[in-house]
Amino acid sequence: MTVAIEMGLTTAGAGAAMDLEELLATRLLVQGNSGSGKSHLLRRLLEQSAPWVQQAIIDPEGDFVTLAERFGHLVIEAEDHTERGLQVAGERARLHRVSTVLNLEGLDAENQMRRAAAFLGGLFDVERDHWYPMLVVVDEAQLFAPAVAGEVSDEARKLSLGAMTNLMCRGRKRGLAGIIATQRLAKLAKNVAAEASNFLMGRTFLDIDMARAADLLGMERRQAEAFRDLERGQFMALGPALSRRPLRLNIGPTETSPRNSTPRLMPLPEATLEDARAVILAAPPPDASRPQRRPAPDLLEQLRAAKAAAPEISTEEVEVPISAEELAERRERLDRTLRAVLAAPDAGFRAIGVLYQEFVVRCRIEGLGTSVPDLIEFRRMLTHARAGLGTDIAEDDAWQEVSLRASILPDDMQGVFMMIARAAKEGWPCPGDAAIARAYGSHSLRRAQRLLGYMEEQGLIVVQLDGGGRRIVTLVELAWATAPGDPHGDDQPAEPIASAASA
Repeated sequence: MTVAIEMGLTTAGAGAAMDLEELLATRLLVQGNSGSGKSHLLRRLLEQSAPWVQQAIIDPEGDFVTLAERFGHLVIEAEDHTERGLQVAGERARLHRVSTVLNLEGLDAENQMRRAAAFLGGLFDVERDHWYPMLVVVDEAQLFAPAVAGEVSDEARKLSLGAMTNLMCRGRKRGLAGIIATQRLAKLAKNVAAEASNFLMGRTFLDIDMARAADLLGMERRQAEAFRDLERGQFMALGPALSRRPLRLNIGPTETSPRNSTPRLMPLPEATLEDARAVILAAPPPDASRPQRRPAPDLLEQLRAAKAAAPEISTEEVEVPISAEELAERRERLDRTLRAVLAAPDAGFRAIGVLYQEFVVRCRIEGLGTSVPDLIEFRRMLTHARAGLGTDIAEDDAWQEVSLRASILPDDMQGVFMMIARAAKEGWPCPGDAAIARAYGSHSLRRAQRLLGYMEEQGLIVVQLDGGGRRIVTLVELAWATAPGDPHGDDQPAEPIASAASA
């Protein structure tokens, strides 16, 4: 039996239907600029197919949670669950054939990518006996399958892009029919978009997006201008589940509406200028969650003051005194344990949480169970290790200024700054892009270059090239400068702990 989903009307007034069984076998790509009616189209498709097939919606903005009350979808708040928890939730959703909405609202881009990848992985990895037909709708797909690297980590991008590729390239045999929607075709990874055989193209204004849409629909480039003339809720359809020739159709109404509907024009309230001034410019209430800012010295002065106060606090909390010999032995054993953890070939690219778990286990084996550093202290040790600094060097007085300056940067950049600082202090060649990338935990050489640019913007370093194209980095105010180093080489401090950290 063929199941036809009524999507709306053609421009001639005839009904426009989509073959659900054909859709399950051939997948769908929806494209339209913001305001084109893309989300409305997805809602219409989901409502019409809900009685016939299980559904999963990857919802970055919380637009589709309203399906729950009318159609019984289970809403999963992604920020309340770990990645492992979401993977298991995806597996169980398929096992029990429950339609779900993964609400990613409130998470930053990287955590949205990680949690969506985990959930999609759970849907994908169930046993063959549970490969039931399922529509998997991914709204704003360019966020989860970007064409180029963005501001998120390489690891998050690879996880998300891999999950999306599995969905579109290998999902069909597992019963998963990918439906991906995007505002910008040019920002969507081509290998993901190319797997769709059905297309619904809405209003588009940028030439590069119109050209790609025309190519996918088999239209000539000169016909691409037609996408600018489409009205809101109007789409060009093509594909075995829709039409064998490009067909213009208007999407029909929906039973539910998004939680955040489009704002309507409203008249402004009547108020005098004095009333408005009194309300808007009144002194803000005290913020209990954040102390009030007051005129203070610059950031480095504040950091120095905080660091000077820290020993006084920690001294009062110490109950059992430790001799200098015992403290030195403990430091050496901790350094040795950290070297063992970082000796693994992929240690430079593993998550800090994973490294810390292995470090704790090794500390217990070494008999250090009662004095294992916490995660915050481990991050500091890892930062120093990636810079090639042992505990004794890191706590030397000469490094206090470097540590203060490094603390201005995000945690994951501090090790890179200290590595460069040590090379400058010792007069070693400037580390190459590959060494900087490894110290940051990335394979991207371009990211290494961006790191140096960011540090220079913060006023911490000055980067120069000599006549041979070799790079020299000078630390501002400290007057330490590296020897010239090849940016494309692999120069790095040749210390045992540094080589282990960046292996």
